Order: sequence, then C-alpha cells, then structure tokens
Amino acid sequence: MNRDQSYFLLLNIGHLLDHLFTLIFATVAALVLYRDWGIGYAELLVYATPGFFAFGLFSLPAGWLADKWSRDGMMCVFFIGIGLAAIATGFTQTPLQMGFGLFVIGMLGAIYHPVGLAIVTLKWRNTGMRLAANGVWGNLGVAGAALITGYMIDHAGWRMAFIIPGVFSIFIGFAYMALRWSDIRADHKNTKAPEEASAPVSPSYRSLLIRVSAIIFLTTAVSSIIFQSTTFALPKIFDERLQGLAVELSAWAKDMALFGESDVATVIGSLAFIVFAIASIAQLIVGSMLDRFGPRRVFMGLAIIQMIFFSAMPGLTDGIALAVALGFMLGAFGQIPINDYMISKTAKGAYRARIYGVRYVVSFTVLALTLPLISVVYKNWGFDMLFLILAGAAIVILTAVAILPKQLPSPDAEPVAAE
Repeated sequence: MNRDQSYFLLLNIGHLLDHLFTLIFATVAALVLYRDWGIGYAELLVYATPGFFAFGLFSLPAGWLADKWSRDGMMCVFFIGIGLAAIATGFTQTPLQMGFGLFVIGMLGAIYHPVGLAIVTLKWRNTGMRLAANGVWGNLGVAGAALITGYMIDHAGWRMAFIIPGVFSIFIGFAYMALRWSDIRADHKNTKAPEEASAPVSPSYRSLLIRVSAIIFLTTAVSSIIFQSTTFALPKIFDERLQGLAVELSAWAKDMALFGESDVATVIGSLAFIVFAIASIAQLIVGSMLDRFGPRRVFMGLAIIQMIFFSAMPGLTDGIALAVALGFMLGAFGQIPINDYMISKTAKGAYRARIYGVRYVVSFTVLALTLPLISVVYKNWGFDMLFLILAGAAIVILTAVAILPKQLPSPDAEPVAAE
C-alpha cells in the first residue's frame, strides 16, 4: 500500500471512529444503563443531547481552523483528542458525568466532517465514488457501535465499549501524524495565499445558486432527522420488536457454541450491525449513480424508498420488521453522500471546509434536536408514530428535490439553463 492509499485509508478509519463514538451511548442506554442507573430510556436521551449540539456547533470553527492552519493537523487533534475523551467517558459514574463526557466527544467529533470531507473532495477525482466509499466506512462505524457495544455488555461491561475504541483512536492518530508530519509542518510555516476576487455573476446564475443552496440545506436538515432517528433508535427498536427472533437466535448460537448463555444483547447488536452494514452498500451504488446521472433523480428515488418502508413499519415484529428496517436503512444511508456531492460541485475549493462546516452545523444541530423528538414521541405514542413522522419527512425531501435543477451551478463556469 502506497502513501496515497494509506492516507485515504486513515481518513476512512477516522469516519468510522467518528460515528462509532457518537453512537456507543445509544446502545448502552437502550440495553443496560436504564437498568443499572434506574433511569428510563426517554430520560437518558437528555444526557446525549448536548453532545450532538457540540457535534454541530463546533463544525464551523473546526472548518475555519483547518483552512487557516492545517487540515492534517486538525485530523491529528481529532484522532487523539476523541480517543482520550472516550476513555474518560468510560470511567463515568453518574448521568451528569456521562453527559459531560458525551459533550467533549461531540466537540472533538465535530472536526471530522468539515475537515476530512474537504480533504477527500479536494485531493482525489471521481468525487461521487470517493465520498461513497468514505460514507460506507462512516456507516460501518454506526454499525460497529451497536455490534461492539452489544458484545461488550455481555462479555466485558459497557465501559470497555468506550475505552477500547478510545485506545485504538489514539494509536491511529499517531500513525496519521507520522504519515502527514511533513505536510503539517509545511502548513504551519506557510501563509495561506489570499483568495482571488470572485468574478461577477449574472442574476439568473445567482438565483440558481440560491435555489440549489436552499434545497441543500433544507434536505440536509430533514435527512438528519431521518438519519438520527434510525441510527440512534434502531437498537431500542430491535430490543422491543425483535425479542422473539433474538431469543431464538441466541439459543441457536448457544447450541452452535457461538455465544454464551443468554447473549441477547450481542444478538440484537449483531442484527443492527448486519442491517447497517448491508445498507452501507447503498452508498457505493449511489456514488456511481451520482457521477453518471446527477443528484436529482437519485435523491428522488431514495426519498420514495424511505416513504414506502417507513409507512410499512408500524406494528411489525421479528423477521418482517427486520426486513422492512433494512429497506428504510438502505434509503437513509443511500442519501448521505448526495448533499456532500452537491457542495463539492458548487463550492470553491478554498472555502470548501468552511462550507462543509456550515452544512454540518445545520446537520448536527438537527441531530441534537431530534433526540428530544424521539424521547417525546416514544414516551407518549411509541415507535409506530415515529415511523409515520419519518415517512412524512421523506415526502418533504421528495418535494424539495423535485425542483432541483438537473445541472448544478459550477464555481468555475455558469451553467447553461436550469431545467
């Protein structure tokens, strides 16, 4: 493996770790903390909310620092900092301490998306496939959080679900620093060149750019509701809806000497991992389609998929619920690279990290606000109502994307005409 391949691999591992750290608590709260600490699942979500606010709020200064100082330097801060924060969180004793630990994890996790994605979209061509591959690694982090945490709950305790990945992240941080040290030093010594003055644009082009930007940020917000609701709540949904299937699989696995006695948490985590991992494949398909067909048709198709499967989910249990959950996760994961793709095609490279920062402020602020939504809906009506709300969110996305132009406005040249 050459240095370029190693660079991309480490960036992808960073995306995996970023999503893994932010979702460890989701499985811990769903499967064990509500018993150990005597606090209901809905109340536990309150302590995760500030961390997701930090995940969004600190994206903008992270992107600004990366542009002003060093993108690779900020990635080193991410790997080592979030690893230390996760280890500390593993030693918390109270819900308040947990909330503070999750806040620091969110603050450091905010670095990855505006910085790592800016590196990926600026350094390599075939942007759609690169973003899709990077997105698959992020989704494996989502899946790994459920799998690793479920296994740790059964075999080592929930604290190790924070501590072991934290140690691994620090190790990766030093490997990244060794690989990129000369570039970090060069970034530190060199003053950034002044930005060139923007050429005047026509009113029609400016109008098109505003229209596309509005659609990007609207769909970013609504997609974030879907992403957070599905990834954060899925372990709890499976804990409620797949208990019969999980008990049967646990007994089968025990007979086959795969698991130990009553490893139901491991089975539920494994089922969530399988759904997340298979759904990740959708990003590779979407990435190739974006480069060939553009974002509008692809985005509309994914919105329709989500609308159908969310509407079908209420009342389902066990095997059929598992199949339908896989259907709506294919849509939820498949949409992830589309807005990043559109930003990469419309934003100037020099400002791209900052624009990604704004995009993720919107995204992760909505992620944080979604946790109280899940809490209120779950406490009063259960998950069936949440599925109907998400089906409505998919309809909003479909409506917005329908007015997206076929040809995106380019920062280098004005497009022909809006479709």
